Amino acid sequence: MSQVIHVVQLYPRDMNIYGDHGNLLVLKRRLQWYGYEPKITEYNVGDDFPTDIDIIIGGGGQDSGQDKIYQDLMKRGKQLRELADNDVPMLLVCGLYQLFGQFFQTNQDKRLDGIGILDVETYGTTERLIGNIVTHSETFGDIVGYENHSGQTYLGETVQPFATVVKGAGNNSKDGHEGARYRNVIGTYLHGSILPKNPKIADFMIELAVRKRYGDFTPNVIDDLFTDLARSIAIDRPR
Repeated sequence: MSQVIHVVQLYPRDMNIYGDHGNLLVLKRRLQWYGYEPKITEYNVGDDFPTDIDIIIGGGGQDSGQDKIYQDLMKRGKQLRELADNDVPMLLVCGLYQLFGQFFQTNQDKRLDGIGILDVETYGTTERLIGNIVTHSETFGDIVGYENHSGQTYLGETVQPFATVVKGAGNNSKDGHEGARYRNVIGTYLHGSILPKNPKIADFMIELAVRKRYGDFTPNVIDDLFTDLARSIAIDRPR
C-alpha cells in the first residue's frame, strides 16, 4: 500500500506569476522518486479548505492577486497558524511570504494586515530589487534564485533569516538577510522557481513531512548532476 504525502498549493489561480508552480512539480517528482504517492490539492478562493495536510506551498503575485485572495486568506489564518505551530513544513514565496507576516504597507500607504505566522513587516517602496541572487544557509548551503520585488521586509524577534545574501539584495536593501524561518515555515523572495535549483530544500520539506506522518524516512539516492550544473551556471551569472 502506497504511503501518501498530501501537498497543498495555496491560491495558484492568483499567486503564481513567477513560475512558482515549478515548486509543486519538484515536490511531486521527488516524492515519487523516494517511493511516496503525492496527493496534490490546489486551494483557491472559495474552496473547502483541505484536511490531513503534510506540506504547504504558495507563490507570488501582483498586487491585484493579493487583493483577490486577501479576505479568504484572513479567514484561513487560524487554520494555517495551527498547522504552522504543529510543525507542518511550508514554503511561501514573495506575495504570500509578505501576507504570512504581520503586515504589508503599500507605497500608497494602504495597510494589509497579515496572518502573523512570520514575525516580519513589509513596506512597499519605489525601489525595485531585481536580479539573480545567491544566498547562503548553514542548513542548505548556497541557495540560488531570482528576486523581483518592491516590498522590503524586516525581521522581528521571533524569526530567523532563511539565509544570508552573498550576491543580490534579499529582504531589503539594508541588512543582508533573505527570507525568514519560523519552526518549519520558510518565507522567501526567491523565484526561479526556488526548488528546481535548490533540491536540498525540497528534500528537507519532504523528510519533515514523511517523518511527521510515518515516523521514519529512508531516502533513495537521487542523481542531481544536471541540477548541480544548472546551479553552478546560475551562481556565476552577473547580477
